Amino acid sequence: MSSPPAYPGIRISGCWALGAEGSSAESLDRLLPPVGAGRSPRKRTTSQCKSEPPLLRTSKRTIYTAGRPPWYNEHGTQSKEAFAIGLGGGSASGKTTVARMIIEALDVPWVVLLSMDSFYKVLTKQQQEQAAHNNFNFDHPDAFDFDLIVSTLKKLKQGKSVKVPIYDFTTHSRKKDWKTLYGANVIIFEGIMAFADKTLLELLDMKIFVDTDSDIRLVRRLRRDISERGRDIEGVIKQYNKFVKPAFDQYIQPTMRVADIVVPRGSGNTVAIDLIVQHVHSQLEERKLRWDMAALASAHQCHPLPRTLSVLKSTPQVRGMHTIIRDKETSRDEFIFYSKRLMRLLIEHALSFLPFQDCVVQTPQGQDYAGKCYAGKQITGVSILRAGETMEPALRAVCKDVRIGTILIQTNQLTGEPELHYLRLPKDISDDHVILMDCTVSTGAAAMMAVRVLLDHDVPEDKIFLLSLLMAEMGVHSVAYAFPRVRIITTAVDKRVNDLFRIIPGIGNFGDRYFGTDAVPDGSDEEEVASTS
Repeated sequence: MSSPPAYPGIRISGCWALGAEGSSAESLDRLLPPVGAGRSPRKRTTSQCKSEPPLLRTSKRTIYTAGRPPWYNEHGTQSKEAFAIGLGGGSASGKTTVARMIIEALDVPWVVLLSMDSFYKVLTKQQQEQAAHNNFNFDHPDAFDFDLIVSTLKKLKQGKSVKVPIYDFTTHSRKKDWKTLYGANVIIFEGIMAFADKTLLELLDMKIFVDTDSDIRLVRRLRRDISERGRDIEGVIKQYNKFVKPAFDQYIQPTMRVADIVVPRGSGNTVAIDLIVQHVHSQLEERKLRWDMAALASAHQCHPLPRTLSVLKSTPQVRGMHTIIRDKETSRDEFIFYSKRLMRLLIEHALSFLPFQDCVVQTPQGQDYAGKCYAGKQITGVSILRAGETMEPALRAVCKDVRIGTILIQTNQLTGEPELHYLRLPKDISDDHVILMDCTVSTGAAAMMAVRVLLDHDVPEDKIFLLSLLMAEMGVHSVAYAFPRVRIITTAVDKRVNDLFRIIPGIGNFGDRYFGTDAVPDGSDEEEVASTS
């Protein structure tokens, strides 16, 4: 057997495969579906929903794959491309299971799992009829939209958001709604034809072929298609013999030669998966995709505050309200009352930066009045949960018919990096002026991530207004350097952030003080630390 291509960090002597010794001891009888499975209700399983961003829980923490990493350069763009792993292999070889094992073992944030199953072409009426009778070849390269796959993977590698189709295997068609995925540190692309296109191959930094015995693959396919996709045994076997097996021999197995690593026995080969994970870790370390908060703080020391920052004039009234809400002895009722007053003043101040144009109206006395009219299309408010939602009533009070969206971003306490947990934005906001609200901004990580989400939804940078009651200089610099056209508006800027990234002198945990909840055990500020805003 010829030697495999050299691959940095992983050496395979004399054989392509990792852990190839021995045959699978897996019993086929155990994998066969139970009697009557063809008539059982269709279940919603992970494999059915591979086009949706998966939520994987590990023993250490939760990895959310739909999110925005905050490591961008001074131009607001990703400084390094993501590391893309291709997972190829026959149908039901265990590619998705291997992918999930890699993700869980990696234990790093920002991993996207992209399935080739999402990119089946839209069938014609004639092809739909063929598919209904198991006479359409879904295992042929022509069944996939490679142009869309390549463009999607390119955008993900550049840190951009993408729209991914959702394929319904019961109707052999794409669903109306598409899923939005965001850029990541690591992208895992899996599919039977993962290595069948030259342009696609060039986008993959690591190519893994999952090699599983044909009998095992057939039994797994029987079980999956019957229990999950509503097929009958006769139809599955007919399709397998007519299309699946010949396609594997002609198109899939030959791509094994382009793989950097071949993994026999799929998910059962933990040795191979461990080596793969080690290599990915070394690649991420070389690419330095982690965001160094201390370096960021140091980089922004002694810089003048940016021109895009506007601070509410510190009148005796404003300073008096700050004195009350900063005082640790202030009751919750007073804290809420004076916070709301400051929010109202802040939003009124922010509205003065919106575009207005000259207009003439007629007064009840029949006289013309030369005034000003809002020149934009619409105003949308987006709150960064949970503290940002406290600013929504003040926005609604001064902006009639304002639309509201929400973003939940929290920092992983083990990695120190923000994670996007929830996103709900109004439709068609690309022409709106968006008021992004959070009550405190210390490092700016959550605010930067939220801005990136808005940019991903085609909101122009100069139409984004970041509002906060209190900001640290570090956070102001972070946002302004990454997004120089975002308007930053606050009622006060404090000089320092301590080692735990709390604003000093600060305001305390705004969410706990406002909602009357208990502080986290270490006394950290949720809005300043847990959501790293």
